[in-house]
Parts: sequence; structure tokens; C-alpha cells
Amino acid sequence: MTSEVRKYYDENAELEWQRLNNPYSRVEFCSTMYLIKKHFPKSGKIIDIGSGPGRYSLELLKRGYRVSLLDLSKNELDIAKRKIEEANLTAENYYCKSALELEFLEAESFDGVLVMGPLYHLHSHEDRIKVLSDTYRILKNNGIALISYINTWGALKASVGEFPDVFKDVGHFDRYKNGDLKFSPEESFTSTYFTTPPLALEEIKKSGFEIVSYAGAESFLAGLSTQVKNLYLYMPEVYENYLKKAAEFCELPQYRDATEHLHVIVKKS
Repeated sequence: MTSEVRKYYDENAELEWQRLNNPYSRVEFCSTMYLIKKHFPKSGKIIDIGSGPGRYSLELLKRGYRVSLLDLSKNELDIAKRKIEEANLTAENYYCKSALELEFLEAESFDGVLVMGPLYHLHSHEDRIKVLSDTYRILKNNGIALISYINTWGALKASVGEFPDVFKDVGHFDRYKNGDLKFSPEESFTSTYFTTPPLALEEIKKSGFEIVSYAGAESFLAGLSTQVKNLYLYMPEVYENYLKKAAEFCELPQYRDATEHLHVIVKKS
């Protein structure tokens, strides 16, 4: 499975950098940065596990954090290094490794950890627990991590505009409601894992973390990609207002359970 995922990201590295520029994905980006600003320590060492092309690492470096990047795709890391150097910034380390290979990192060596991406691709519960347990190990006491999953409840909502054909089989509605879905590269963009917020929170708690908060990255704009794009094109000032408030509202219980990307803020205590 790791080789399939690596191949996908190696072949689509530039696309992954551009993804967070589109009007709808900017909602996810703004909400994520809002959560980091609100919950992470104000300084210290951060490791971005599943960093991709470094969009979040770059922002953290701008804010004065000491940042290391880890990703299984060399092409993604090459883009990250180039973008960081173009900004006249310096990351501490670039590790081309899978999130399943964190044993080399010292215990209690980071003030904060991002795990945004690796759990989207691990079918095995044991593999996901390994990543979570290693994240717990490398965090300092009272350190904060942001851990992300793809949420089936939010994906079901987004499916109306993005992939309705799947639901010609009415049984798929219950599958998305129940979560714990494992997709092959033939069924998704690569090997992927989707789950529900309750299942994700239960999995995280098993690794010893204290749940501080959780959020829906797309907030109240989840599933509205066409409408958000139209706001961006025709009412740009209003679009910026929606971005700001979607980020501020992303932790509200009436929105957080039904977005495509679930962000869980955890603490090692």
C-alpha cells in the first residue's frame, strides 16, 4: 500500500501544492491555521508528518517555529525545500520516510506534531495505532498534535456534487454512515481510508492522548464547493468574510461532524 500511495504523490506533487490555492480548499487551509494558532505552543520544535509540498511547514517557519518535514514522496519534499528556500527560510530536516517509520525520532523531542495525511491512507487499524503511538512518544509532555482523518459523514455530503454515481447502489449510504471504509486505488484516487468522528476519536484515545478539541476543516461550507467558487469569482470581499468565519466556527458541534476533513487537537499529558 505504501508504494501505491508514494507513486500517486510522486506523480501529483505539484498538484498537491496547488490544491490549497483553490477557493474551496482555502477553507480547509484557513481553518487549519486557525487551529494551530489557537492550540499550538507559541514557539518550539514542530514536525510535519505527511508534510506533502510543505504548505503548512512554510507557514510555521514564517511564524518562527523550528520545523522538520517528513513525507514518503521525494518529489513532494523537493517542492517543499524549493518553496521554503525561495522564502529565505530554513527547515531543520527533510525526511523521506513513511509515517510508519518514525522509530528513528527521539522520544519527547517535539513541542508540536502535525499528522495531516498519513491516516487517510492506512487501512490497518494496527498501522494507524502505530502512527498515533509514535506521535505520542515523540511529543514532549504537554505537547500538542493535530491529527486528521477523512470523514465519511462529510464525504457523503460532498458526494452530491462530486461523485453521486457511487450511490446508484443504495447500500453505499449506510456504508458511509457507519464509516471504517477502505478503498483501493481503483475505487479512489489511491489507497484511502475514510471513517467517522466517533471511530476516529476512539482510536486516538487508545494511544493515550487527551482530546483537547476537534473541528471540521470545511466548517459550515462543507460540500458547497461550487457555491464557494462562485463567491470567490463574483463577490470576493464576501468570500473573504466567509473564509474568516468558517475558520472561527470550525470547532462548533453543529458543523464539525459533517465535513470532509476531520481535525483532532490532542495533548500529551
